[in-house]
Amino acid sequence: MSSYPKINPADATVLITGSTQGIGLATAKAFANLGARVAIGDLNEDLAKTEAQALDALGGYLDVTDAESFANFAKATQDNFGPIDILVNNAGVMPNGAFLDLDPQVDQMTIDVNVFGVVNGMRTVLPQMINRGRGHIVNIASLAGKFPVKGLAIYNASKFAVVGLSAATRLEYAAAGVSISAVLPSAVDTDLASGLDMRPIPKVTPSAIAEAVVASVGNRRAEIAVPSYVGGLATAAGLTPEPMLNLIRKAIRDDRALSQDAPERHAYRSRINDQAANSSTAQKRVK
Repeated sequence: MSSYPKINPADATVLITGSTQGIGLATAKAFANLGARVAIGDLNEDLAKTEAQALDALGGYLDVTDAESFANFAKATQDNFGPIDILVNNAGVMPNGAFLDLDPQVDQMTIDVNVFGVVNGMRTVLPQMINRGRGHIVNIASLAGKFPVKGLAIYNASKFAVVGLSAATRLEYAAAGVSISAVLPSAVDTDLASGLDMRPIPKVTPSAIAEAVVASVGNRRAEIAVPSYVGGLATAAGLTPEPMLNLIRKAIRDDRALSQDAPERHAYRSRINDQAANSSTAQKRVK
């Protein structure tokens, strides 16, 4: 049993980032179905408001890379629903390709979204959670935060960072009654992994991840792999001698993420390239 103060999802305020599609939207629906007061934050403000209306939730603009934007959306959430009980840091991007072929702008954006987006969220909500003596934060990491994959070097780096950040801050704030959990999905059947053949790593549905996020409110576990057995496989891989592991990697063709040429991935890659370019332009204007 968890020693953290209990949180009833049916009477909780939940802020979810990157929540107009995929894991984020599935999680918003799962909490809303339980009766939670849900806030849907996303770069696509119109879509956030549309999805929120269908769930009787709050929808609005949220750029997780901008601490002020996060603070503004958190304030709007609290003004509408009261103190935030649960934060789900879900927003993320996953560019693929050989390390030296990746666009530095996309690299920067990946770290900004996947790492500092989580940092900004935690720094925004942790103080009020600590003051209240209760709260729960879920950081959507990845199996790639435990297991490196060719073609996902920067994504790997970002998710390893989220796993470490979650573990360290969990230790720091446990005594304050605030739990921090990292959810580690394998490949997920969303735009993020579109066109990538990651076999034998299983693809799971967004709803399966949402179920794990909701369950974490009760179990408050430090790390939650989805499906559960992939966590054990990642641990086993870390204990396997490198020559043997390399043979296994070769047998399963672990280099497929190096290719950027899958037609199914063109739209997603174009979108994150545009996002990176816009982010870079904004940073230059600030300077």
